[in-house]
Amino acid sequence: MPRIRLASSLAAFAAGALLLAGCSGTSANDQAEAAAADASAAPAEATPAEITVTHAQGETTVPVNPERVLTFDFAALTTLDALDVDVWGLPKENLPGRLEQYSSDEYANIGTLFEPDYEAVQAAEPDLIIVAGRSAAVYPELSKIAPTVDLSNDAADFRASVVENAETLGRIFDREDEVDEMVAALDDSIAEVQDVAADAGTGLILMTNAGEVSAFGPGSRFGFLHDDLGITPAIEDVEAATHGEAVSFEFLLETNPDWLFVVDRDAATGGSTDAAKAVLDNEIVKQTTAYKNDHIVYVDPVAWYIVNGGLPTLQAMTDEVAAALGE
Repeated sequence: MPRIRLASSLAAFAAGALLLAGCSGTSANDQAEAAAADASAAPAEATPAEITVTHAQGETTVPVNPERVLTFDFAALTTLDALDVDVWGLPKENLPGRLEQYSSDEYANIGTLFEPDYEAVQAAEPDLIIVAGRSAAVYPELSKIAPTVDLSNDAADFRASVVENAETLGRIFDREDEVDEMVAALDDSIAEVQDVAADAGTGLILMTNAGEVSAFGPGSRFGFLHDDLGITPAIEDVEAATHGEAVSFEFLLETNPDWLFVVDRDAATGGSTDAAKAVLDNEIVKQTTAYKNDHIVYVDPVAWYIVNGGLPTLQAMTDEVAAALGE
C-alpha cells in the first residue's frame, strides 16, 4: 500500500509539474496579451476642459468646445463655418450673402458689428464671445459677461495674423488638424501667385466710396496684395489709414500702374453694384496702362472690405488675384 501511495504521489507530482510547466510556458504570452489589453483599455490623454489663449487684447481662459458661441466678427464666422462649428448668435444687420444661412431664427441677433445688444448677449448665456476690428472697442464690457477673445487682424502682417487667429479657433474647438490643412492649401496658393506676380508689373489697390477714390499701399488694410501676394507696389508711401489716402484721377495717371485692383465700398455696403466702374469711367483713367491693357480688376468687395479676414476669405482673395493675373 505505501508503494501504491508513493507511486500515486509521484504520478500526481509529475502531473502537477507538467501542468506548472505548461503554465510557465505560456505565461509570457499571456502577460504580453494582458499588457496589450491594458494599454488599449487605458484612456487617451484627456482633452482639457479649459485652455488659455493669447489674442489682440491679452490672454483669456476659455472652455474647450464651447457650446454657446457669439461672434461679432464675420471673418471668424467664415472660419468657424468652414470648420463645421456652429454659433449661437451674431449681428444679422448687413449679413453678407454667403452667410445668409445665419439670418434664420435659429440664431440669436446680438446687435451690430459695432454695438452689441447687451440684453441679447446676456440672455444667450454665452460660453464664448468673439470680437475683432469693428467690435474690438467693446471687448472690456463683453468680457465681463463671458470669456471674450479679440481676433482682430494686424494689417502690417495680415496673413500671419489671419493664420494665428484661425489656429486659436482650432485650439478652442479642437480642430487643429483641419486648420493646418487649410493653412497649407492657402500657402500653396500664395506661393503660386507670388511666382506670377514677379513678372506682372506694378499694381495699386483703390477703394471707391460715394464718388471718392482712395489708394492703399503695403502695410494697409489691403496691403495683403503687396506684402503677401507679391504685387510690386506702384507707389510705396501711401498713407496706411483705415480708408486709405484720398487721391485724384491725375494721381492715377501719374503713378500709372500696370494693374489697378478696385474695392467698391458702395457695393460692399449694399449700394450700387456698379458705382466703382462709374467713378473710374473717365478720360484720365482711360489713359493709364492698366486701362489700356484691360488690367482693372474689380475685386469682391464683401471679401476684401466687409469680411477682410478668415482663412476661407483669404483663400478666396488669393484665388481672385491668381485668376486676374492668369488671364
